[in-house]
Amino acid sequence: MRDLFLLDPEVTFLNHGSFGATPRAVFERYQAWQRELEREPVDFIARRLGPLLAEARAELGAFVGARADDLTFVQNATTGVNMAARALRLEPGDEVLSTNLEYGACVLTWQRLCTFVQAGVDELFEHVTARTKAVFVSHITSETALLLPVEEIVAHARSLGLTTIVDGAHAVAQVDLDLDALGADFYTGNCHKWLCAPKGAGFLHVRPEWQERVDGAITSWGYEEPATFISHTERQGTRDSSAYLTVPAAIAFVREHDDRDRCVALAREARRDLCELFGTEPIAPESMVLQMASVRLPEPDVDLNRRLFDDHRIEIPISDDGTLLRLSIASYNDRADVDRLLEALA
Repeated sequence: MRDLFLLDPEVTFLNHGSFGATPRAVFERYQAWQRELEREPVDFIARRLGPLLAEARAELGAFVGARADDLTFVQNATTGVNMAARALRLEPGDEVLSTNLEYGACVLTWQRLCTFVQAGVDELFEHVTARTKAVFVSHITSETALLLPVEEIVAHARSLGLTTIVDGAHAVAQVDLDLDALGADFYTGNCHKWLCAPKGAGFLHVRPEWQERVDGAITSWGYEEPATFISHTERQGTRDSSAYLTVPAAIAFVREHDDRDRCVALAREARRDLCELFGTEPIAPESMVLQMASVRLPEPDVDLNRRLFDDHRIEIPISDDGTLLRLSIASYNDRADVDRLLEALA
């Protein structure tokens, strides 16, 4: 599997979770779309692009369990969160409730727009007030790498009349998704992480009753009548949509090389070995761990990832406060990668 990717063979790459990695075949399809665009830019953008994007959305919709017209491509999940947040049209004093495990960039988004209330997952709904308008939650958390019970959270929030926004940045291709069944008002995900699409490919899924309130990043030709949710968000001026068009190729690659069970087993095994090496307790039950695992360090060490890379050519992230190490296991990783990490850490 390693030979199917473009990764530096001199680096032990245990950080798929940050930006993903694109297989050679998928990257070649991405470059082919770019060459096709440049061969006849007017024909490609003005005449062909709309139908091509519709085809790509249809394949993505089938993969994530959603109608194609309820999906729009965005650059990344953080963009999707911003679009959803602005669609709520929050007023001063409005509250959005979330867990204390959320991705920092999205926390900043909400803090600029409302009173952002964070709480532990188990006591989340104890913090609902008359001012609470929405619940925002990650499907799989970024720093702590934990699978959260989003089905239960979304269902409970909706029973209280609260809007639901799910950040699925890490869930696409780690979890079998059925977005229509989940029922979140907004769900955003990355295709460039575990789906292995090129960088700059993500999506926002919006329930039909919210779509007319979702704006694109800019007002452009997509607002010319008859305008739709798709035209607002898709016709956003001149840009390269090659990453979006490559998503079907990434889906085909992941389906052909589905190795999740092995990867999950190895990530859990590695977590046990790291906890034993560090002498620290697991941060959560094993059932909440999929292809990423975070473990507590014996003491804060914000410089550890730099030393691992400089001295051992191991790429792995450390949390901003230096207390957690996060390991990712993708299809190109094996037990030897884990052993090299353990040896270097020892």
